[in-house]
Amino acid sequence: MKVIGYLRVSTQEQDLEKNKADILAFANERRLGNVDWVEEKISGTRDWLKRELGQVVASLGPGDWLITPEFSRLARSTLQILEILAELKKKGVHVYVLKGAQYINDSIESKVFLTMMALFSEIERDLVSARTKEALKARRAAGVKLGRPKGSGKSRLDQYQPEIEALLKNGSSVSFIANRYQVVRSTLHNWLKKKKIDRTPRP
Repeated sequence: MKVIGYLRVSTQEQDLEKNKADILAFANERRLGNVDWVEEKISGTRDWLKRELGQVVASLGPGDWLITPEFSRLARSTLQILEILAELKKKGVHVYVLKGAQYINDSIESKVFLTMMALFSEIERDLVSARTKEALKARRAAGVKLGRPKGSGKSRLDQYQPEIEALLKNGSSVSFIANRYQVVRSTLHNWLKKKKIDRTPRP
């Protein structure tokens, strides 16, 4: 059984020692054994699959534990947090968040909590979509020609470019966007590269 204490800070000045002590106290109380530490000093807006956290999630299996001080340590976007929790739950990993004593497992309480998280994520996606539509409306009113380009090299993703850019800036992962527009990740990666679209989320 693996027990991972995951700690992420966005600046070099933040101190991890108190978080470590709290995680150790919980692990000792549950008699979980040795805790392996994973520390990242990186922005939580970066795609979690491209952070060390992505490798950690991939390495965990049924019965393993991931303990973290609070949800915001996993990511800064509700969309990404939900993706991470859903993947860990699917793999049968126990997730414990010290702040609020949130235990994510197969209990009814966990299912209700994840349902609420999904609702918040849907609201967040709707807000991104609404902002994008408002921006497109303003561009049309200004006389900017929109729509898919004519000629060869067209992609079905072209018509969604403003919304995809907004989702990326909002912290959505490439996996989430690929699933949303029903394309494989490699297709989306190639399209983003061709369009020279910046994948860096808003700070």
